[in-house]
Amino acid sequence: MAVGQGEVYENPRCRERVVIRTPSADTGGERTVMDVYVQPGGAVSGAHVHPLSEERFTLVRGRVAFLVDGRETVLDQPGQSILIEPGAKHRWWNAGSEESRHICELKGRADRFEQLVLRQLFGLAQDGRTTPEGMPHLLQQAVTTLEFKDVLRFTSPAWPVQRALFGVLAPVARLLGYQGCNPEYMERKPSEIAELEPLPDEVKKWHY
Repeated sequence: MAVGQGEVYENPRCRERVVIRTPSADTGGERTVMDVYVQPGGAVSGAHVHPLSEERFTLVRGRVAFLVDGRETVLDQPGQSILIEPGAKHRWWNAGSEESRHICELKGRADRFEQLVLRQLFGLAQDGRTTPEGMPHLLQQAVTTLEFKDVLRFTSPAWPVQRALFGVLAPVARLLGYQGCNPEYMERKPSEIAELEPLPDEVKKWHY
């Protein structure tokens, strides 16, 4: 089931609330734009790369820190932006004491990104089937990583190690009922439909 504008998806482990601004269904599957609200202490579930996609993050309010290929950058003024190239190792977190809001735009494999992140990973977190940081447990990670390896790969351990390890574990995981792309999560309804917050002029310059 495709996501739609204004739909809200929540990850209680990562303290993250996402509101869809431009769904991939409106862009031929190639681009998605999301409003991302993160509570203090919230963070993406782990360092990762997007092999074929680029991401741009633009701050609306608060403070959000990024670690990109070992270099830390903090966005703390509305309109500040950072571009993550395909293949760059990165993670981000709320670096302030209040809720942050940033715009995330992903280009390339956007429809698959929505399936993986908003449905599969968020669904696992909602059901308590991840670590406290939002990472899938090992057997689940094996099948989900192999299913979506073109979209996102966590960076620890190194990809050649993951590929070999998960190649062994995935058949066992599937026999035990684990699914890389769980149909229940693909059909799970959003938590609500919200009205989009307007964007300040300094953010609009990025053509959102």
